Amino acid sequence: MQPFISICIPAYQRPQYLKRLLDSIAAQDFEDYEVIVTDDSPDDTVQELCASYGRIRHLTYHKNPIPLGTPSNWNAAIRQAKGAWIKLMHDDDWFAGADALQQFAACAKANDGAFIFSAYNNVYEHNNEERSMFPGKTRIMQTIKEPSVIVAHNFIGPPSTTLHRNDGRHWYDPRLKWLVDIDMYQRRMQTDRLVYINKPLIKFYVSDTQVTAYTKNVGDVEVPEHFYFLEKTGIAKLKNLLVYDYNWRFIRNFNITNQDRIKQYGYNGPIHPVITAMIRTQSKIPRALLNNSFASKALMFLHYIRNRKKIR
Repeated sequence: MQPFISICIPAYQRPQYLKRLLDSIAAQDFEDYEVIVTDDSPDDTVQELCASYGRIRHLTYHKNPIPLGTPSNWNAAIRQAKGAWIKLMHDDDWFAGADALQQFAACAKANDGAFIFSAYNNVYEHNNEERSMFPGKTRIMQTIKEPSVIVAHNFIGPPSTTLHRNDGRHWYDPRLKWLVDIDMYQRRMQTDRLVYINKPLIKFYVSDTQVTAYTKNVGDVEVPEHFYFLEKTGIAKLKNLLVYDYNWRFIRNFNITNQDRIKQYGYNGPIHPVITAMIRTQSKIPRALLNNSFASKALMFLHYIRNRKKIR
């Protein structure tokens, strides 16, 4: 019989975190699920934990013959899923309460084909402090109208907060690390209706060892991904002012003053004339003025007015 939800867990070492997640799954009131663990670990610690863990009946373990890395291991877990819905969970995240999976399932039953996400709690490694993360209603509405707005602010959070149909239509792009979730969310929202659960159902572990932590503000990672993502999604998305502003700020923050700087960071693909114009304009503006948020926002808006007709 097909389970309603497949909980897909791409694992890499860290059995102590995985056990915390499995314990939170075993405590769920909702029981129509399966658990799939795909393991990239170089050792047997995750395999040993899964073999000895008896609290979950429908748990299957798969050792990747060759480590796949992020996010290919995510896709490997999803490919094994038999459930009607996919609940990807990172191995260091966990369910906030015993009713969390029930609330996801109830939302799915009421919204067939939706792309569902919930609020969540950040749990910080250095002091174990928790902070609830709720998206703004205005930003949700803006993103429903134009999904590319998600690049300006990821209010959905990590993939562990999401639930979507097991339809095989969208996969995580292995060329991405920093923007991999943003890319998936944007494509999902182009085909599925976004539905929000206004309760923190997931606890997200914030650690310096996560991919998002060690790739943040690293030009060799973020710059090539940024321009690859822009090429992939289409320059026409810049017609949205929030997306335009995001690109303006990105160029400013990485101090990109010429196209050679982009190549130095590792991107050799095409660059649209509007982006070139952004770079050229910013190179002529005093840095102190660009770093003033009010002035930068005003300059961005003037640039947008002058160049929006060139976006096609």
